[in-house]
Amino acid sequence: MAARSAVRRATRSIAVAIAALATALLPLGAAHAAYGPDQPVYIQVNATDPYNTGLARLEGTVAFDDGDTMFRYSLRLCWLHAYPAPNLSIVVNGTTQLWPASTGSTTTPGCQQTSLYAAEVNHGGAVGNVRFDVTGGWFYPGNQYNTRTKSYTVDNPYT
Repeated sequence: MAARSAVRRATRSIAVAIAALATALLPLGAAHAAYGPDQPVYIQVNATDPYNTGLARLEGTVAFDDGDTMFRYSLRLCWLHAYPAPNLSIVVNGTTQLWPASTGSTTTPGCQQTSLYAAEVNHGGAVGNVRFDVTGGWFYPGNQYNTRTKSYTVDNPYT
């Protein structure tokens, strides 16, 4: 009986030691970066026709993390009179182009449709700035198809 008790104590001691060692060696959970304040994003794209026809409007916010590698955005793209629907792209540091997927839609007075975009992006490297590009198309004069892209760049305040 004494031998059995000694084996149990030894087994328990080894189990406690292994648990303590595993706890010490496990990496800590990923640190969460703190985001700075939301910065406004606004773009109005108009045709270069004689009527200055509104094609699309982008409104929303972007914020950067203090670790310089991530950003988040929340945007609304209003389809005014572009044909076909306007498109949005996001360019990081002037080189990496992203084509965000719509996260839904809503109705906004004056808009044919309002597409919603929201995401958190881990770029993996330093984010110096983010540029938002909105492109809309129209026909003028007659059946001549034209496109116009307007951009808005937001600099990362942490770099």
